[in-house]
Amino acid sequence: MKQQKNAKNQNKKQQEKITYIKGFELVKQSNAKDIVAIEINGEIKDLSFDIPSNISDESVKFISKSSDEGLDIIRHSTAHLLTAALKNLYKNVKFTIGPAIEKGFYYDIDSQEKISEADFPKIENEMKKIVDTDLKFIRKEVSKKQALSIFKDNPYKIELINSLDSSSIISIYEIGDYVDLCVGPHVPSSRYLKYFKLTKISGAYWKGDQKNKQLQRIYGTAWDSKIALDNWFVFLQECERRDHKKICKAMDLCHWEPEYAPGSAFWHPNGWFMWQTIINWLREVKYRNGYVEGHTPRVMNRILWEKSGHWAHYGEHNYGGKTQDEMQFAVKPMNCPGGILIFNNSPKSYRDLPIRLAEFGEVNRFEASGSLNGLLRCREFTQDDAHVWCTEEQLEKEILNMHDMFYQQVYEVLGFHGDEIRIVLSLRPENRIPNREHIWDASEKYLENVLQKKQLKYTLAPGEGAFYGPKLEYSFKDALGRWWQIGTIQLDMNLPERFNMSYVGADGKKHIPCMLHAACFGSIDRFLGMYIETIEGKFPLWFNPIQACILNINTKVSNYCEEVYQKLKDAGLRVKLDLENRTLQQKIAIHSTEKIPYLLIIGDKEKESKSISIRIFSSSENSKLISMKVDEFIKKVIDKVNKKSISFEL
Repeated sequence: MKQQKNAKNQNKKQQEKITYIKGFELVKQSNAKDIVAIEINGEIKDLSFDIPSNISDESVKFISKSSDEGLDIIRHSTAHLLTAALKNLYKNVKFTIGPAIEKGFYYDIDSQEKISEADFPKIENEMKKIVDTDLKFIRKEVSKKQALSIFKDNPYKIELINSLDSSSIISIYEIGDYVDLCVGPHVPSSRYLKYFKLTKISGAYWKGDQKNKQLQRIYGTAWDSKIALDNWFVFLQECERRDHKKICKAMDLCHWEPEYAPGSAFWHPNGWFMWQTIINWLREVKYRNGYVEGHTPRVMNRILWEKSGHWAHYGEHNYGGKTQDEMQFAVKPMNCPGGILIFNNSPKSYRDLPIRLAEFGEVNRFEASGSLNGLLRCREFTQDDAHVWCTEEQLEKEILNMHDMFYQQVYEVLGFHGDEIRIVLSLRPENRIPNREHIWDASEKYLENVLQKKQLKYTLAPGEGAFYGPKLEYSFKDALGRWWQIGTIQLDMNLPERFNMSYVGADGKKHIPCMLHAACFGSIDRFLGMYIETIEGKFPLWFNPIQACILNINTKVSNYCEEVYQKLKDAGLRVKLDLENRTLQQKIAIHSTEKIPYLLIIGDKEKESKSISIRIFSSSENSKLISMKVDEFIKKVIDKVNKKSISFEL
């Protein structure tokens, strides 16, 4: 007993010896500059956090304002700055949530007054006043009862608090007389938030559920310096210049009708040709890799989506309705259950596997009106889907073949290489098919083994997998450094069991096949939107809807222009003829806007020498003319088309 008592006393003395130091003091001692937070054993904390003075240097990391973590903290804090300003300007505003997002932040508010972008200067001025007063961000921990009392007039905060466990640590942040429910961390004070700009406002449903009240969502951006903020607006201007919707209009590819068909493109002949060319090329690629193509109905019984599990996870995004016989149907939001029904239509042997079934299926998903963005966020689009069923022994080889097909036969042909492609391994989500952990373990290991065998760089994304299985996600970096998630390879060991899929093995017994979902682009439409913005509409010759345009300098050469036009058409080139009564400079300006690769200029000299002068499309205003015989031009262009070259140079 004495020994136990002595040990307790010794531990008590050791604990009494431990002193604490604020994060501010640690930063001061280290002479570190521009620090907004501190990381302790992997957890980011406010600088006001109490840290044991005996903590090791390896356990401490300073978060600078220019780091990714620091910028997130600045943006999250600026969201609070926004609401503090709104509280001063508007009465009866209810605040909900306001996270940091990529390059910025937003806050959803319930206000009796309609706020518009015209109000932004007034709101920004109020935010700047708070910045100038250097108000502290003060963190306090409260009980659930206290939190309910503090936010008693805000039903949204009450709902969030009630969703917490009674034993949860609830933190609030004060900035002046504004108080918000938040886990933090935040910058020490408002003076760290000088460089911000409100950008737009839109509607948003509380918790993203259309059954809930629609709120006003105010977006903004925030940075660590004026230079960074200014560069951001230069970036936005470049994004505006590359906007695929503007390029689609200039090139006469497609348009949208928000009143009649929101979220769906109306493809014009130029755009439809390009769209079909991409589809046919992918058909050829998949055929060479052993795929066959099928097609499934667009409207099927809701029972199918309930059985697959899609209805429980994505039911609110489905279009559908009842027929006169009271059957509930849905417009398909994805192709996989239909493909499974094709597999199940006849008995399968291990000798039949692998079965590689492609489908270019039109699907529909209801997306919120405020999120629609041309081809990038649609309600109707086409997936370049493929599903592979194989034995477990064949699985790794099939994944490897898919990856190689994506990289070498699709992405590289379009000009994406190396560091321009990022791979993410998305692991099991929280909302997944339950009681299948051993299957999830095996599925994730299969995908990771492939990445390691190919010695590929990849990052892990816990919780981002599909509800039925993990996936590899392929993202492209565009000319502005933006990342776009495009292709996926998903390993599914759950749906085959749900649909009683089977094949007869060499042992004469039934076995459940492994299933892979593969899409090079995911959505053809979304890929084209991203690709248009990346290349500014400068499509490679092989799927450019118009490869050349003939321009006459005067009417005396019109007959020769028509001869050249017919010769190019007979050779299979896609060409247009402009004999309008305009100046050459006007014609060049018009067709440069259309981004036509080659403008073929014909005057007296060209007619006499039976040649053409070629102006190659370029972003430069000083494009040089190249003189060439018509046959030579045809040969060079056809060669580029056959090689799928992405360059226009002759």
